[in-house]
Amino acid sequence: MNIPVLLISMLLFLVLFFGIGFLLNMLLRMSWIMAILYPLVCIFLIDEVNFFDYFKSPSRSFSLLGEKIASLAVADILILGSGMLGAILSGIVIRMLRARGYQMF
Repeated sequence: MNIPVLLISMLLFLVLFFGIGFLLNMLLRMSWIMAILYPLVCIFLIDEVNFFDYFKSPSRSFSLLGEKIASLAVADILILGSGMLGAILSGIVIRMLRARGYQMF
C-alpha cells in the first residue's frame, strides 16, 4: 500500500468512526458507546469465522482470530487504530459539549 492511500484510509476511518460515534453518543446519551463497540466492529472486519462458530467451537475460533490479528500488516493496524482514535475523540467531544451546557436530544 502506498503512502497517499494509507493516509487517506486513515483519515476516512477517523472521520467515519468519529461521525458514527458522535451520532450514537448523541442519541443514546452514552459518551463512550462507540469506543466500547469499536473492537467488536474490528473483529467482524478482520475475522473470517462465522459468528455462531464462536459458540459452537470457541477454542478453535478464538485461536483463528488470534492468528488473524497477529498476521495484520502495519498499514492495517494504522488504519484500524485511526478508527479507534475517531471513536475515542467522539466521546471526548460529546463530554466537552455536555460540560459546556449543550444538550443533544
